[in-house]
Amino acid sequence: MKLRLEEVLHIAALARLGVTDKDVEIFQEQLSNILDNFVVLNKLDTSTVPPTAQSIEIQNVTMADEIKLSLSQEDVLANAPQRGGDFFKVKVVLED
Repeated sequence: MKLRLEEVLHIAALARLGVTDKDVEIFQEQLSNILDNFVVLNKLDTSTVPPTAQSIEIQNVTMADEIKLSLSQEDVLANAPQRGGDFFKVKVVLED
């Protein structure tokens, strides 16, 4: 299925792409090849293939929630570049 130049320009406009005349020629060939592949795929009998959202099975890997002791405030602040008492000391980001 050969796309016309106007169709390629319309697709580029929908995708908000700025294209040159050379780009249009390249895209015309590439997009036409992609559509030709879909024509071949549409000829396949997929009536026995169940619909899927993923090509491979995906499952979440999660850990069980466990209550654990936290680090002490002293341990947390041990490697702080600068401390302001019991807090991290950082540069001012916003001033009043």
